[in-house]
This record gives sequence, structure tokens and C-alpha cells, in this order.
Amino acid sequence: MPRTLITGGAGFLGSHLADALLDRGHEVIVMDNLITGALQNIEHLFGRKEFTFVHHDVTNFIHVSGPLHNILHFASPASPIDYLKLPIQTLKVGSLGTHKALGLAKEKNARFLLASTSECYGDPMVHPQPESYWGNVNPIGPRGVYDEAKRFAEAMTMAYHRFHNVDTRIVRIFNTYGPRMRAEDGRVVSTFLTEALQNKPITIFGDGRQTRSFCYVADEVEGIIRLLESNEVEPTNIGNPSEMTVAQLAELVKQITGSRSEIIFKELPVDDPKVRQPDISKARRILNWEPKIPVEQGLRLTMEYFKKILNFP
Repeated sequence: MPRTLITGGAGFLGSHLADALLDRGHEVIVMDNLITGALQNIEHLFGRKEFTFVHHDVTNFIHVSGPLHNILHFASPASPIDYLKLPIQTLKVGSLGTHKALGLAKEKNARFLLASTSECYGDPMVHPQPESYWGNVNPIGPRGVYDEAKRFAEAMTMAYHRFHNVDTRIVRIFNTYGPRMRAEDGRVVSTFLTEALQNKPITIFGDGRQTRSFCYVADEVEGIIRLLESNEVEPTNIGNPSEMTVAQLAELVKQITGSRSEIIFKELPVDDPKVRQPDISKARRILNWEPKIPVEQGLRLTMEYFKKILNFP
């Protein structure tokens, strides 16, 4: 039975990975300091003997007894509202946390997978974004705390691979959505669904022509696990190449919720990317992976989750 540690495993994406790996026969240890994660995301797993939860901040020394075969490093604030509120913690988990997790991987001779991000491409001047693009990031802007933390984490991961022969993987995750997102996390899907279900104004920052590419969480998790099980060391995009404008997303959310919300516009935040679309040629070629769940279907599944947590019938 493979033994797998997921840092940040009580978060949105980490908790879905815990489910999927347990279903694949792994013993799973989730480590989380619960700054942005939540126990309710994993409480359904507490009765399983193959599951363990450890409340710990990975910027401090990490100890795990016994063998480890895989470490998935997902610990980090991941939405703008979180990393702008927690800038120092975000930088620390990307640097110190990644260092501690890689040190554990070296000690245990475990495979290490880093959760990186499309934010490494910044406000891109190449579209769509292939893994070979080095990005257009403002290192001292407000978003730089997240972008540069992840870029540094990638550099450290590759250094451990080259210098210490650690078996590493790097996934660049594009906008992912689905059940277990927090209603107040500030991400566009959760914000629009929450506003629409309550018939409150749907707030678009900017003119709404900026684009995003939304991947449903089940598809994202499948791609990440295929990358973990592959032999690919260098960064790999896992996301949905189906691009849409933020205004189109707002209209689609209104349609599926039957909302009476009006759409209002506010000023675009500093360094907000104008376009975002993954080139997934590499994932298709080496992982035989591409997303299967259309955005409308994924939004309906996510809407049902938000109805439940917002106590809507």
C-alpha cells in the first residue's frame, strides 16, 4: 500500500486528492495548519483506518514516522483574497515549507509533487501559455507574494532533483473549481455563484473581457495523479483549454442559477492577468489526459454544493 503525505490536504484541492488516492489504495496522511483549509473538507475520512490527519505548519520541521512513498506539497493560500491577507505566510510556505517538504522527501526517498500555478506566467504576453514560457510577473506587486513564492518553489524543487536526485514532479494548476470551495474565498466561480444564488449584484472587476479557463476539480485531480504516476520531471500544465471571458461566466452563472442578479463592474485589481489559457499539448501527449467535464455541467455540480452550504432549498 503506497503511503502518501498531502500537505495542505484539508484545503479544496488537497481534500479531493485525499479522496482519490484513498480510493486508489493509498494510505493518506493529511498535514494542514488550517489557516485556509477546513476540517469539514476531510471529516468524512476520519473513520478510515488508512487516513491520518496531522495539525502542523509545514514551515516548521516536518516529522512523519515510518516510510513515505509520495509527498504532494499543496500547502499554501491559493486565492487572491487569502494571499493578499496573508502575504508573509504565503511567501514562507512557498520557501520554508517547500524546503522542509523536499527535505522530508530526500530523507524518505519519496516522490515529491509540487502544486505550482498558472500564476507563474503572470500577465502573459504569450497566449495560450505553454510550459516553455517564462512568464511576465511583477515581483514587487501585491500578487507577487504568491507568484514568486511558487516560482521559487519550482526552482527549489528542480534544485533538489538535480543536486540531491529527489524524484520530483511539478504541476502548474489553472483555475480549478468545484465542491468544497469556500463561499468567501474571493475566486470568481465561488463569488459569482454565491452572489447569484442570493440575487445580489454579480461583481465583475474590470470590463469583463479578461479571460479564464476553468477546470472542474475531478478532471484536475485525475490529471495531477497521472502526472504523479508518470516519469515527467519538468513542469506540466493541468487545466482546461476552453477559454471564456469573465462576463460570459457571469451570464452562464445567472442562467444556471435562474438568478435575478444585476451585473456590476468595479476597477480591475493591480496585475490582474488579462488572459489565461493553458496549452495542454504536453499533458495530452505524455499523460493521455484532457478535461472531460464541460463548464456548464461543472458549474451545476458546484451550484448544488453552494446551495447546501448557504442553506438554500
